[in-house]
Amino acid sequence: NARKRCTYRQVIKIEQLDGEKPVGEYQQVADVSLDANGKKVKNVVFAPQPSISISPEDQYDIESRLHFTISTDELPEYNVVYQGTQQEDDLQTYVFDAAPKQLEKGKRYFQGRIWVDDHDFQIVRMAGKSVPDILPKKHGKGKGQENLFPKFTTYREQIDGKYWYPTFSMTDDTLHFLGSDVRIKGTVKATDYKCAGSEVAGAGETPGPGQKKAN
Repeated sequence: NARKRCTYRQVIKIEQLDGEKPVGEYQQVADVSLDANGKKVKNVVFAPQPSISISPEDQYDIESRLHFTISTDELPEYNVVYQGTQQEDDLQTYVFDAAPKQLEKGKRYFQGRIWVDDHDFQIVRMAGKSVPDILPKKHGKGKGQENLFPKFTTYREQIDGKYWYPTFSMTDDTLHFLGSDVRIKGTVKATDYKCAGSEVAGAGETPGPGQKKAN
């Protein structure tokens, strides 16, 4: 699969809430581009000191959430179940539920629902979460750090008249830790897309199950 070489601005805002009152925040604004190999290059332009704890796994989850997809190469790792068709605004879509067949140590997966448009066979919406959650060890050395991940919904728009690019991801979820419940609310936005020049390989940007199931 290919994509034109694009640049865009990525704006992240994540809040921890006590009821409706924010008690902590993580923000980052960055200009993002793709190099000749399709690898993401990020230039951070605004990143105040976060007032909530952000683990490396949290950082990865937030960074990858906007562009999270299931590529055709990854399809064999998932159980994908066709759920029917659904109207999404002016689009007719095929709906699939996806879950990893097994969890390999050190790898992150998507689990949830995917909407694929019936014309371009590209993902236009995803709703679910990154898995697995990280739970404390009950036995052995070290209990480990508990780390749960919120559900999110990501929307894509047709930017260049051909491909659907992720533009908005949102979460509002309560995480049930062993010691307390924590409500997380936030958005990840991609704006000011500029796509020009030759097309480049877009790792992880293939349409996913739509091509396999919808034809």
